[in-house]
Amino acid sequence: MKKVLVIGGSGFIGSHTADMLSSKGYSVTIFDRVKSPWLRPDQEMIIGDILDRDSVENAMNGIEYVYHYAGIADIGEASERPFDTIQLNIIGATIAIETAIKEKVKRFVYASTMYVYSPYGSFYRASKQAVETILEAYCERSDIEYTFLRYGSLYGPRSQSWNGIRKYIKQVISEGKLNYAGTGKERREYIHVIDAARLSVDILDQEHRNSAITVTGSQILNSSELISMIFEITGRKENVVFDASHVENDHYTMTPYRYTPQTAKKLVPGEFIDVGQGILELVEEISRESGNS
Repeated sequence: MKKVLVIGGSGFIGSHTADMLSSKGYSVTIFDRVKSPWLRPDQEMIIGDILDRDSVENAMNGIEYVYHYAGIADIGEASERPFDTIQLNIIGATIAIETAIKEKVKRFVYASTMYVYSPYGSFYRASKQAVETILEAYCERSDIEYTFLRYGSLYGPRSQSWNGIRKYIKQVISEGKLNYAGTGKERREYIHVIDAARLSVDILDQEHRNSAITVTGSQILNSSELISMIFEITGRKENVVFDASHVENDHYTMTPYRYTPQTAKKLVPGEFIDVGQGILELVEEISRESGNS
């Protein structure tokens, strides 16, 4: 069995990718600061800090593939904590890259973002652009392969409290209304996290070595359409206030495509979980958590 280390595998997309790797027959070890609530019996868990070189080196011994998901992933948090974002997202990733080269890892898969194409995303985007450049530079002087996974708008089970769709559903369920900071015209290509995890494992073939992959969905919705769908699925009368004066300026409105880094191939699932079905699953999950089921 090929051994894979998922750094940051206790989180949202990291845990789903770890599960998909295990289902595909890989031997999976998760490395994170906290134990994964979703750890499978066939997975190993190592508690450690990405800034601790010794811990990272011990975890990576004998590993063939590394997925790096660790760091600050919330754009708002990254904007408020720029130094911590630089330390965790850039220095932490660099430690992992150097260790992977030392341990002769075959492929380093880095979780990036579509925000690398744009002037938006603040320090979060800047950290992702920096690591992509750093990883390319390391690969020029070593035999390690890399793949950048530039994720679009993810949603689904296990998502963080700040995840857009989860946040909207939770307010609708708990308050029967939604206060939205924006115009309602913001567009996103939503992709269910399970579809994203499947594509994240498919890229371990030779076709996707030393390349950048955009992982996004084929269902494009503006925020007004998405919110109407949430109210309809929850069975509540639509009650939404759009506040264009409080638009989240760190987020793009129509498209992230401005800045042009390395050209990326775009992967979308041939078969995918419909947004409506995905929202329904989240409604049921959040209702259970809120005791409203």
